[in-house]
Amino acid sequence: MAILVSSPEFKKAERIPPKFTGDGEDISPRLEWSNVPEKAKTLVMIMEDPDAPAGTFAHWVIYNIPASSRGLPEDVPDQPRLADGSMQGRNSAGGIGYHGPYPPMGSKHRYYFSLYALDDTLNLGPGASREQVLKALDGHIIDQGRLLGIFQRSPIMPM
Repeated sequence: MAILVSSPEFKKAERIPPKFTGDGEDISPRLEWSNVPEKAKTLVMIMEDPDAPAGTFAHWVIYNIPASSRGLPEDVPDQPRLADGSMQGRNSAGGIGYHGPYPPMGSKHRYYFSLYALDDTLNLGPGASREQVLKALDGHIIDQGRLLGIFQRSPIMPM
C-alpha cells in the first residue's frame, strides 16, 4: 500500500496558497502522511518542480526524518539539522531548507512533494544536494507516496 501524503493547506493537484510561495511568506506548508511501513527506519521528503526552465528544480530536501513521524509542521526552520534529528539539504537555489514556488510570470508549474520510506538511515551530513540524496537512497526505498500542488504567478495577486 502506498504512503498517503497530504496537506491541510491544499488538496491534491490544486493550487498551493501564495503564503507558501515566493509571492508570499515563502514558508513550508504543513504536510501529513499515513501508511508508512512498520519496517521503515527513516523517511526522505523531496519537493521538486519538473517544469523549471533549466530542468528539475529542488525546492526542498529533508532526510533522515524519523519513521515514527506523521508529518512536518508549517514553517520548518531553515536549519541544517532539526530537533528530531532530521537533516535538510541544499535546494537548487543554493540555500538550506524550503524554497517556495516562484515560477516565471504566467507559467503554471507542478510541485511534487515525494516521500520515501527507507530501510536504513542515509549516511549523509546536513546540506546534501538532491542528487546526493537520490543516489544514497537508491536500493533502500521500501515504499513511497507523493502530493502534487500547482502554482502559477499572475500579474495581479489576490488580496
